[in-house]
Amino acid sequence: MPHRFPQEAVLRDGRRVMLRPFARKDVGALYEFFQRLPEETRRFAWDRLDDRKVVERWGRELDYAQVFPMLAMDGGRIVADATLHRRDRGPLRRTGRIKWTIDPEYRGVGLGALLVNHFIDAARANGLRHLNCMLISDLEADAIHVLETLGFQKHRLPGYGVDPDGNPHDMTYLTLAL
Repeated sequence: MPHRFPQEAVLRDGRRVMLRPFARKDVGALYEFFQRLPEETRRFAWDRLDDRKVVERWGRELDYAQVFPMLAMDGGRIVADATLHRRDRGPLRRTGRIKWTIDPEYRGVGLGALLVNHFIDAARANGLRHLNCMLISDLEADAIHVLETLGFQKHRLPGYGVDPDGNPHDMTYLTLAL
């Protein structure tokens, strides 16, 4: 990775957070972070964040070459979780996929852009040629805007996703050529 961790960062509102990779010892704190999120956020997550076994599996199966998980910490409390996913073979081996979840109290202060910029640097350093991200168009409009300001191109896919109740949602697929 091009950055050494832990690394302190200052947000636009002056708060300081510590960025560092997720480690096995963080399972409990990460699960606690997910439980603090609003129900609406958890319900649209890619993974079952209410299932502690999912988070425990992430801790057991850590492989930083496949998934680089980064945490933002405010003291001992996790305030954001972000991941850069890679493949080691196949036609998408030069493409990375990013996902992130930010505590609502830490949104709108530059934390999302900070995390994504770290992943852009890491992707370039590791020979990736593209990054991508898939977001729910209406619910994640702010995140889509952040990615657009970082140079990501957006492609709206009408009715591509569904919510837990089966209702269709437009998705936005964002790509960045590195």
